Amino acid sequence: MNKKLSGVALAVASVVIGTFGFASVPAAAAQPGKAAVHVAAHFDLASGQTPENAATEPDGSLDVTFSVARQVARVDADGSTHILATMPLPADGGVNTPALHFAATMGIDRDADGTLYFLYAAGTADLTGVWRLRPHGTPERIAALPAAALPNGMALDQRHGMLYIADSVLGTIWAVPKAGGPATAWSTAPELAFSGLAGANGLKIHNNALWVSNTDQGTIVRIPFLPGRRPGPVQTRATGLTTVDDFAFTGRGDEILAALNHTDQVVRIRPDGSHSTVLTAADGLQNPTAIQVRCGTVYVLDAAYVTAKDPNLLTVGLRELR
Repeated sequence: MNKKLSGVALAVASVVIGTFGFASVPAAAAQPGKAAVHVAAHFDLASGQTPENAATEPDGSLDVTFSVARQVARVDADGSTHILATMPLPADGGVNTPALHFAATMGIDRDADGTLYFLYAAGTADLTGVWRLRPHGTPERIAALPAAALPNGMALDQRHGMLYIADSVLGTIWAVPKAGGPATAWSTAPELAFSGLAGANGLKIHNNALWVSNTDQGTIVRIPFLPGRRPGPVQTRATGLTTVDDFAFTGRGDEILAALNHTDQVVRIRPDGSHSTVLTAADGLQNPTAIQVRCGTVYVLDAAYVTAKDPNLLTVGLRELR
């Protein structure tokens, strides 16, 4: 890893906490008797290919943001990676990006027509915000966010045509029409607050509510939608999740799989809030950042921000994590 990227990795370390068709090989560190975890893709750390977030395509491929490289990419079922877009570098080089001090592509989601929506945190008023990438198109910003913001997780409410964005520094959930327009502060509840590393982080829509992880507080909270899509009272659903990042629902009611970034763990969170570890560094985890569950397969993205060894995509059958 070159010196520039090494410095970036240290900066991140202080802050960021389908189908079965993926070609794969067993993770080198996997141990007999544990879940059969496979490496579906290796990424190039020296090129800044640190996967931060992902959305699934109908064919089982993944759309991924590479935070350090400022890129959006697609990882095909055979593990090959194709760059879809590279974001412009801010005039100041990104050093004024809140908390990170480098410009980064962050959350991503996919609309039914194939349009990708993603977040760019650049520390400048002209670039920070929500961006849209139509199939075979070029990125266009559809909503500005404050230069002081760190937009992180994002979820698309297709039924109501809205995007929700978790701001890890300003402690805010922003709402933006998917057609574009001004961002409005949907919630600034104390449970979203930043206190040193990262506040509101991962974000999902499930069971008529927004669910949000808070890295600093080690929690996942549920904010129900009230009539008019207004936020209801915040409900804390899980605690004690050290450096929790992104998460995904398994399809079993409110059961969740969550990535714990610095502790190299994936945990299962039961509806009562109790949790247990299902994957560790022994399974090949290297600073997991994002999780997707599709057709009985769990996809885990590892950015290797701190380990600085092997950013990758791991897959494992959901049934094997029981």
